[in-house]
Amino acid sequence: MTKIAKPPQPSQPQDAASTATAGRPRKRAQRTALLLAGSAVLALAACREEQTEAAAFPDEASCIAAAQAGSLFFTEADCRAQFAAAQQEHLETAPRYASRELCEQEHGAGACGADPAATGQQGGGSIFMPLLMGYMIGSMLGGRGGVTQQPLVRNASGGFSNPSGRASFATNAGAGRVAQGTFTRGPTTMGQPAMTQAQVAQRGGFGASNTSRGGAGRSVGG
Repeated sequence: MTKIAKPPQPSQPQDAASTATAGRPRKRAQRTALLLAGSAVLALAACREEQTEAAAFPDEASCIAAAQAGSLFFTEADCRAQFAAAQQEHLETAPRYASRELCEQEHGAGACGADPAATGQQGGGSIFMPLLMGYMIGSMLGGRGGVTQQPLVRNASGGFSNPSGRASFATNAGAGRVAQGTFTRGPTTMGQPAMTQAQVAQRGGFGASNTSRGGAGRSVGG
């Protein structure tokens, strides 16, 4: 398992000319180091893929505070827009279970709630899904193509995963570099039949169907 370490501090300039030309890049690098030092660092083990900058937050306010402190690739407006997008994507793609007990078996005690999209529908009260526990923002195309997001939910090990279970992290408050595939949207589950105990067992549990394919799954160590 590979851990993402904090970036090294920028080297001291050799002369006045290098100080003038390198001033702004050094300032940006220093802000990155401060962001990483102030929060848990995401660690990722997976097949080697092209990676992108990412930051995870337990809520919108935490993201906004980080943006105000100085961010390399996202703004306060990005925090608000991507949080709203994460809420919607969570509603549309989070796994659905036939009982609260089954949901908590896969995501932990107290980490599940009734499916709000099924409220008022016949049998809607018997569909449960993991609660939104934060979100991750990623830089697209090296920062030139805006930002993207993924919702985060609890997993059975006590960590956090995106709704598809393809990527898992030890914390929902950190920064580092992750594979670009981490931000791939999962399949739509809203309106689909809830999974039963037999179906969950057949798949090997939340996220297992992805990791069993060799290289598609991702996990983070604490």
